[in-house]
Amino acid sequence: MPTEVIMPQMGESIFEGTITKWLKKPGDNVQRDEPLFEISTDKVDAEIPSPAAGVLSEIKIPEGTTVQINTVVGVINESGSATASAPTPQPTTPKAEAPAQTPVASTPAAPAVGGAATDVIMPQMGESIFEGTITKWLKQVGDSVQRDESLFEISTDKVDAEIPSPAAGVLSEIKVPAGTTVQINTVVGVIGGAAGTAATPAVPAPAPAKTEAAPASTVEPQEAAASVSENMRSSPLVRKIAKDNNLDLNRVAGSGAGGRITKTDVLGFLEKHGTGTTAPAAVPVSAPAPPTVAAKPAASPAAPTTPALPGELVPLSRMRAIIAQRMIDSKRTNAHVHTVFKIDFTRIVKIREKEKSKYEQRNGVKLTYMPFISRAVIATLRKMPIVNASMEGEAIRYHQNINLGIAVALDWGLIVPVIKQAEERSFVGVARAIADLAERARGKKLKPDEVGSGTFTITNPGIFGEQFGTPIINQPESAILGVGGLFKEPAVITDDSGTDSIAIRHMIHLTLGFDHRIIDGADAGRFMAEVKKYLENWSEDIG
Repeated sequence: MPTEVIMPQMGESIFEGTITKWLKKPGDNVQRDEPLFEISTDKVDAEIPSPAAGVLSEIKIPEGTTVQINTVVGVINESGSATASAPTPQPTTPKAEAPAQTPVASTPAAPAVGGAATDVIMPQMGESIFEGTITKWLKQVGDSVQRDESLFEISTDKVDAEIPSPAAGVLSEIKVPAGTTVQINTVVGVIGGAAGTAATPAVPAPAPAKTEAAPASTVEPQEAAASVSENMRSSPLVRKIAKDNNLDLNRVAGSGAGGRITKTDVLGFLEKHGTGTTAPAAVPVSAPAPPTVAAKPAASPAAPTTPALPGELVPLSRMRAIIAQRMIDSKRTNAHVHTVFKIDFTRIVKIREKEKSKYEQRNGVKLTYMPFISRAVIATLRKMPIVNASMEGEAIRYHQNINLGIAVALDWGLIVPVIKQAEERSFVGVARAIADLAERARGKKLKPDEVGSGTFTITNPGIFGEQFGTPIINQPESAILGVGGLFKEPAVITDDSGTDSIAIRHMIHLTLGFDHRIIDGADAGRFMAEVKKYLENWSEDIG
């Protein structure tokens, strides 16, 4: 029966995409997961895989057309022949050799030694993620491994994670070394088969690291020759723009993760230097592009455990590169304003000191200050939904739920896991969620959907002793709360009769960073005044 090809959603805030190129024409055979067409959205350029094997019978949406997500853009019919459904060997492409390859977690177990080989593939860690970087192999060739035992670590745009083994057996081959970025469904290793015969990992020429979303074989030769060097990372749309303008992409500094050249980079270069050969020979747009993650296996999340030597040039890890790009994007996008409030935390300090031992015994989690601040924020966001909103094109999206991000500092970077529907949780529920997400973030056990879809973020650099900071907003949110350190200070206290006295109080600074495009200073002030009131007059049952 016919299979409809639809415009996919490439992120929760993306609702349309432009078809920039069809890679097949009506009548062509296509394999399942083979690149079918290229799209461009306001956040990503990508090649979209075929949802089925068969023959492309109809193209409903021509190139250059922008359509809504879930629009039917083409139709694939079953060919009825053996060749249409059988896998086509593609040894030089980064995809798994069998289109029916299942994700890592559901691959059947293989016999331990001498049995059928089981491919280990790069899993898809979220619907909008098309590649990942192997940062570390936790097993070596010849090592025994149990099914679901952690086999290797990966880093993607959204999460760092340990990937479990798809089968029990012996790791007989490592096809992709640590430090290499590959497409999802790429075979990165083998378990079983001729176990123990390979003494060292096979080191492939990492063709999948050339481009962000396409196997090397799908890049048209004239495009590759015109503008892309062996290690250049760019999207199909970027390469097309470069080709149309006779631009050598080697002259463009990439600001994306791992040095990826984005659409913004190439358009900015053309605006500044013009097309063709009119620009000076080697003038970068900004700072030199960081090396790709695949360039050095050492550029992994584990790098901080081996400090760099003075004078050494160390490439950015994938996470560091992503953080850098997102911070720049946020500063370019949001009209950042900050307001700082001093909060008398004495009442909460006393409650915590009195209850912390019994609280941990009752609830199995330590009583920290973060749940107090989180609950005050949640209560205030419910009263002032504009601070929980975000810009969406030329409109404001008022979010139905409060998805509270809690920034967690890691040895190798920073990550923001999210408490979904935080408004439905009690004090104890919020406390448990914070502790659980932080622990799993440090253990690389987070799932992709636990680090996205946030609507408001809290970051706590005060644990390092700072008075206050001016945090950068976490896109696409519109506000972030920075928590300063807790200090004893002399303060003027006024009693009920109006008499003033000086006392030692526990004080903390809270900073609200907000996007002035949608949040006015008055709204920000009212929000913080309400948070201050909630904390200084705490009356909520902590459970």
